[in-house]
Amino acid sequence: MTFPARLAEDAAQIAAHLEAVLADYPDQQVVHAMRYALRGGKGLRGFLVMEGARMLGAGDRALPAAAAVEALHAYSLVHDDLPCMDDDDLRRGQPTVHRKWDEATAVLAGDALQTLAFELLTDPVLGEARLALVAGLARASGARGMVLGQALDIAAETAAAPLTLDQITALQAGKTGALIRFSAEAGALIAGADPAPLRSYADALGLAFQIWDDVLDVEGDTAATGKRVGKDAAAGKATFVSLLGLEGAKSRAAALISEAESALSPYAGAAASLIDAARFTISRQA
Repeated sequence: MTFPARLAEDAAQIAAHLEAVLADYPDQQVVHAMRYALRGGKGLRGFLVMEGARMLGAGDRALPAAAAVEALHAYSLVHDDLPCMDDDDLRRGQPTVHRKWDEATAVLAGDALQTLAFELLTDPVLGEARLALVAGLARASGARGMVLGQALDIAAETAAAPLTLDQITALQAGKTGALIRFSAEAGALIAGADPAPLRSYADALGLAFQIWDDVLDVEGDTAATGKRVGKDAAAGKATFVSLLGLEGAKSRAAALISEAESALSPYAGAAASLIDAARFTISRQA
């Protein structure tokens, strides 16, 4: 199966699982907003969970954890888009949740998606891995991970001097990298395997992903990315592109993907889908 087909298949399974869970929720605006926030998207984080587990022989038990990651990611996007954060009008080619409804609905929908993620990780199919998965997702998404990265990003907007390359790298390790790392490690946790190789893979992949986001903010267009582009440059914000130059950023991203592929060497041919995912990271248009 080709990488796009595998990515789409996993995304469809995850979406169906999330819809089955939400079918028991009340017919309320906040639940409609949750569904809206979950629609579309590449599903790369959920894919990493599914494929990592499949590679290690635990693919039949990974779906709840993959759905949890996608719910957590959707919450982060809803909140990041708010006027008090990144103040975005578009997400995945559609109005952001607070634009379609209102800010209160967006806050509550994000809150509910976050708690849904942890509810999903209590699924008995995950067995003894449940506690480790809950703890890992909490660390990745909280004030030592994604939330910290977002806080540092907001603080940088009013800082006296632009961030250095090391500071941006540390910021993005939280804002983007932490959840990607958890997604890659989750399959090993479910399978009861050593997560170290997948952790190294994810650390390189996560940084390359953010560098490529910065490239797309310069080279991309709104129709392809589904969100505003050029806003970082307009705000005078320090990015990997502003510090490394466009070609330098592309070269750094490519080198990181090579590192990610090398980290998968213990799995030999079994890691083909994860290698494809890494290469996709720096070829995507959105």
